[in-house]
Amino acid sequence: MLKQGNRRLARAALNAPRLFLRAAARRVRQFFGISLARSIGGDLATVLFLSFIAAFMALPLVYVFVNAFKPPDELFLFPPRFFVQNPTLENFSDFAALIENSWVPFSRYAFNSAFTTSAATAAHVVFASMAAYVLEKHRFPGRRLFFSVVILSLMFSSEVLFVPRMLVMNSIGWMDTYWAIIVPAAGMPIGLFLIKQFMASVPDSLLESAKIDGANEMYIFWNIVMPLIKPAWLTALIFCSQQIWNNTSGAPFIRAEQLKPIPQAMSRILDGGIGRWGSGAVVSLFMVSVPITVFIIAQANILDTMTASGLKE
Repeated sequence: MLKQGNRRLARAALNAPRLFLRAAARRVRQFFGISLARSIGGDLATVLFLSFIAAFMALPLVYVFVNAFKPPDELFLFPPRFFVQNPTLENFSDFAALIENSWVPFSRYAFNSAFTTSAATAAHVVFASMAAYVLEKHRFPGRRLFFSVVILSLMFSSEVLFVPRMLVMNSIGWMDTYWAIIVPAAGMPIGLFLIKQFMASVPDSLLESAKIDGANEMYIFWNIVMPLIKPAWLTALIFCSQQIWNNTSGAPFIRAEQLKPIPQAMSRILDGGIGRWGSGAVVSLFMVSVPITVFIIAQANILDTMTASGLKE
């Protein structure tokens, strides 16, 4: 009996590391919601590798965060240090004093950026989704030509369209207005391309069934198509919001100081000399935090939608 008990204890001791690895792999699978490989070691190795890549890609964001808490002597240090040695809130206090003495309050710049980004993103998602629905689910002459023009427009950068856009905005009287930023952003081709390609997965039989039941086009679009293509328009929302929030191409069209967005205010802060670099680091942190928040929220919805939904013809 004693020998048999010792054998069981020895066997349990030998199996303990294996059981621990299995439990750890099970926790990893539950946390990430997917089994990445066929073996426990493969799962752990893949997760560790992806974690390393994610940490490496997060370094620029960490650097922006750290810079906001660096004192002036560390900001101007060469070679620069990645992490802060003596963290301070002096940059935040300098930034608060700077915006108090500013002719236009910083809250006005923040409102301009928030309003133009929200309006342009909403308009872009709605118009791109409507255009994609027409191009993908309706047959009419010139449909492929229109989509070819959309693909061709992806090749042009905003600098190429600067002069024509300036002439158009000046001729219709939209200089020094929010429309100069909102309307061109609403017509960006990237969202139309992404949504149109994803909309091909929506079954035509589903739309035909809705029409037989008496549903009109607007009801089908808003209540059937839009929920099914949620990953596509959320992706377009991420791209558009980040591009508009950090966009500086609209600066020549907005000359009134009270209508300028945050990127232009940041450039004015940095133009004040190296003494304002600490305040510029605080503004950079604020500029980065908003797109990251939008990305995290939209990414969670994208992953949830792509795993919980999906129709096949």
